[in-house]
Formats: sequence, C-alpha cells, structure tokens
Amino acid sequence: MSFLAFALLGILTGVIARWILPGKQVGGWLAAILLGIFGAMVGGWIAGLLGWNVYDSFWNFGAWVFAILGSILVLTIFGLLFGRKRR
Repeated sequence: MSFLAFALLGILTGVIARWILPGKQVGGWLAAILLGIFGAMVGGWIAGLLGWNVYDSFWNFGAWVFAILGSILVLTIFGLLFGRKRR
C-alpha cells in the first residue's frame, strides 16, 4: 500500500473510531485524524505480530478491521492519559 493510501486509511479510521467511542473525546477532529493514522500503524503492527499481512491492499477487509481497532486503542489510551481529571 502506498503512503498516501495508508494515510487516507488512517484518516478514515480515525474518524470512524471517534464515532464509535462514546462520550466527549479529548482534542478535536484533527487530533482524532492524527491519532487515527498512528492507530492504523499500531493495528498493522499488531496484525504483523499475529502473522497476518493485512496492508497489501487498500480495500483489504483485514486492513480496515485492524486499522479501526488500532485507532480505537490509541484514542482510548490518549483519552486516559490526557483526559480531564475529575476532582
């Protein structure tokens, strides 16, 4: 997959992950997009650890699943680390 296709996949999965996660998220849409790109990389890394090469094509269903799961994971961790502190 080319860099532009991978970046587009990360942007789209960041937006999807933001829609899936309930409640108010830390940061705006730009943060969700950047974290989505990073989350797509994390999802690809996890897939690689499991022995699956999912990023051979933009339309590969496994690429989308792992990118969305990676984005959800990264957005959740980011929210836990930098979310509003309750008093």
